[in-house]
Amino acid sequence: MPFCLSLPNSRISPLLRHAPPIRCQSARVIIAGESNMAANSLRVAAAQMTSINDLAANFATCSRLVKEAAAAGAKLICFPESFSFIGAKDGDSIKIAQPLDGPILQQYCSLARESGIWLSLGGFQEKGSDDEHLFNTHVVVDDAGNIRSTYSKIYLFDVDIPGGRAYNEGSFTEPGKNVVATDSPVGRLGLTVCYDLRFPELYQQLRFQHEAQVLLVPAAFTKVTGLAHWEILLRARAIETQCYVIAAAQAGQHNDKRESHGETLIIDPWGTVVGRLPDRLSTGIAIADIDLSLIDSVREKMPIAKHRMPIEFWKSASL
Repeated sequence: MPFCLSLPNSRISPLLRHAPPIRCQSARVIIAGESNMAANSLRVAAAQMTSINDLAANFATCSRLVKEAAAAGAKLICFPESFSFIGAKDGDSIKIAQPLDGPILQQYCSLARESGIWLSLGGFQEKGSDDEHLFNTHVVVDDAGNIRSTYSKIYLFDVDIPGGRAYNEGSFTEPGKNVVATDSPVGRLGLTVCYDLRFPELYQQLRFQHEAQVLLVPAAFTKVTGLAHWEILLRARAIETQCYVIAAAQAGQHNDKRESHGETLIIDPWGTVVGRLPDRLSTGIAIADIDLSLIDSVREKMPIAKHRMPIEFWKSASL
């Protein structure tokens, strides 16, 4: 399988060091790296896929991408929202929803253990408090197959898309109530899901109250909203929090009614895109190196944590 690989400058001929990057359109795995990333760098992968209403088919796709990520040296692979299932009809997700200890998620826990890699499973259909509702749950599984942390999506997608269809996620999904961050081999992870991206206060909480270093945004953005806002919002969240952002995306036509924007991205704390598939609709993984020293450097040179005003200031300033 072909790779697009950016090697450290020390391993590139002097005549080629300043040459433009080679784009390899046929590759399903894109690896980005920089010469200053060495001891402090940690490799991550972000998956892009087109989930359908077939649990077995989606698991087969995820399994293949996990193996590719592990072979490339990634410590963590992030999957998009609804990675395990996207229904063709209203109510399909409710029918297949299971508790976290059910066979669907346990299959992915076994996959993590067998492959020796951490999984970010964003947007699992977790059974809700009654038969009419579910939780849209972001699950982090470690390389031993243990569930390390879970976050239930707070902001639900009840939106009438201009020129598109209406969505009413709140009619069958219970909103979460907790902000969640968890430690991992690639830094402290801040967990979110899709529509959360439009609410910067959540990401501010993750950075300044929960000390996140890497923000995870698994998503299934619509084609219309993705073309208009996806990359802009992701880069904004990275810049304003000085965190890496890993945004695994659903892509393409899932069924007759639903199409996702795609464009899986990995963004550094300066807002630079450091990982991207050349085809925003293809199935594959983007890979980049998380440099924890870069996070420290950006935050030290632009100390916004020290410059932020406390909530009490804004309460009095608005009088």
